[in-house]
Amino acid sequence: MSTLLKPFLLLTVIFMMNSLNAQDWPNFKEFQEANARLLQVKQNEKRVVFMGNSITIGWLQTHPNFFKNKPYVNRGISGQTTPQMLVRFRADVVDLDAAAVVLLAGTNDIAGNTGPVTLEMILDNIKSMTEIAQTNDIKVILCSVLPAFDYPWRPGLAPNVKIPKLNKMIKRYAEESGAYYLDYFTALEDGNNGMIKEYTTDGVHLTLEGYQVMEPLVENALQKVLN
Repeated sequence: MSTLLKPFLLLTVIFMMNSLNAQDWPNFKEFQEANARLLQVKQNEKRVVFMGNSITIGWLQTHPNFFKNKPYVNRGISGQTTPQMLVRFRADVVDLDAAAVVLLAGTNDIAGNTGPVTLEMILDNIKSMTEIAQTNDIKVILCSVLPAFDYPWRPGLAPNVKIPKLNKMIKRYAEESGAYYLDYFTALEDGNNGMIKEYTTDGVHLTLEGYQVMEPLVENALQKVLN
């Protein structure tokens, strides 16, 4: 093979792989098999789906015992933004016969993971997911975005300013829509719109201690919306 062709073929393979990934932009494949294996909801059981990003899936990875022997289904995908979650919402929440969904989303939007967005655009996606859930008789818990003073992978985007603004918008919409607003921010915030050091590994993601702060808050919220 000509040495001139080798770089061209390599670039072609890379392009094809990227194209294949782009075809599953919301990442349906991540939980496709797990969803198919999921058992039917038992009588009187109330399944709860935790929908989110790396903070949500990191919860399962860091403290699996919190989810053990409970009707909790974790559907967090690292790096995801609200438009990606919206696209897979039916497959990963509605079709699982959820009684409630715990939606924790928005920080990756602010970080620009899938392009520049406004806070209003983020809220629109959250509204759409809420409406889909409520139309299917699924109780909705809208979580505040967790505090972050800055993003280590993309500094300078002022999440310490934008996150509190977005949280006010989410809280207002929760009140208007009948969803439950779950305030994690206040319990984790260090007084400077960043996260308390003991609760985070990098200023954004949580330690076990951070998740243990969140756990009684979400269980209290679930008790209220499901009972």
